Amino acid sequence: MKKLTFILSVKYKHWFWLLCFLLNLGSTNAQIVGAEQVDKYMPLLKNKKVGLVVNQTSSVGTEHLVDFLKKKNINLVCIFAPEHGFRGDHSAGEKVKTFVDEKSKLPVYSLYGSYKKPNEAQLKKLDIVIFDIQDVGARFYTYISTLHYVMEACAEQKKTLIVLDRPNPNGFFVDGPILDTAFKSFVGMHPVPVVHGCTIGEYAKMINGEGWLKNKIKCNLVVIPVKNYTHQTPYSLPIKPSPNLPNMSSVYLYPSLCFFEGTSYSVGRGTNKPFERVGKPNCTLGSDTFTPKNLPGIAEHPPFEGKKCQGFLLSDYGNNIAPFQGKLNLYWLIELYKADSDSAHFFTSFFEKLAGTDQLRKQIIAGKTEEEIRKSWQPGLTNYRAIRKKYLLYSDQTK
Repeated sequence: MKKLTFILSVKYKHWFWLLCFLLNLGSTNAQIVGAEQVDKYMPLLKNKKVGLVVNQTSSVGTEHLVDFLKKKNINLVCIFAPEHGFRGDHSAGEKVKTFVDEKSKLPVYSLYGSYKKPNEAQLKKLDIVIFDIQDVGARFYTYISTLHYVMEACAEQKKTLIVLDRPNPNGFFVDGPILDTAFKSFVGMHPVPVVHGCTIGEYAKMINGEGWLKNKIKCNLVVIPVKNYTHQTPYSLPIKPSPNLPNMSSVYLYPSLCFFEGTSYSVGRGTNKPFERVGKPNCTLGSDTFTPKNLPGIAEHPPFEGKKCQGFLLSDYGNNIAPFQGKLNLYWLIELYKADSDSAHFFTSFFEKLAGTDQLRKQIIAGKTEEEIRKSWQPGLTNYRAIRKKYLLYSDQTK
């Protein structure tokens, strides 16, 4: 087998993407997120009892949305917290508890614990629910699953849901296998590709429009769009969206590297470069070495805790190439599988949930090339793009 290398050259096959990116860098029109367009949603909250689905990314400038609305004398009743918690201080998969927030004095109901959907008793106290969470545009990022259940609960209890939209940092492309509903889970609930190319607001419209809620019920949905945003507009997240996506390199690499969460490899949880590296003990490839540590609130007892791992550091790829490439990278997954001395145990049962299908594992085991695998996605992607187009709120040149 050829020696695996990660000396990567940038081949800009899609010059259009590069041109759009550079033009947008020079734009003087900063994006104005939904939460900052106070005049658009404040009248809707007057004399209403309001609940919020928020986390640490829910800000109006430098102020948290909860604090901002309390100063405006909005009648806030409760907060609903997604995975990683209200303050974003829970590691992946860690159950979030219900509690009373010390600063706001509001009850915080967990939507990532014993239940994932607001219940009738909680919503009975409300007139309106606000959803304002920064997403990163990958199907397995669970904020869109929380969005689904919040929409469903609001539809059942006849409550209005206001989505304060934010840019999607990976919204400039659409790619990956379409989820087979036989593999539906909280890390993949809808028949969309891994990279869906929608903002939270667009995605909410698609959930409603495609009848994906239980019994095809419809949520009374209001979306406050982002100003000065297109799907080709580069957007650097001002607040990390979750503990293990601390920078834009990790955000760009996440859709490709998250597949490794369903393998025998580490993606660097418990190190200073989560989702910027991949490796494991006894790996003979690459020059990057790291030892995962237990980091409370960031990586609770991560894979290979205390064990030296070897593999590849991909930070430069995330920083320099991913924004222009416009596709998932399967190279690492395919080549590390081929080079693994214990390939029979390379994949775990979680891999199908992340991929949303059993085909990707079968294709890699069968020795299919990246080109062959990507070709098999195209009919599904063509159909999905036609669906997505109906719900777009922003100018889009995605291919």
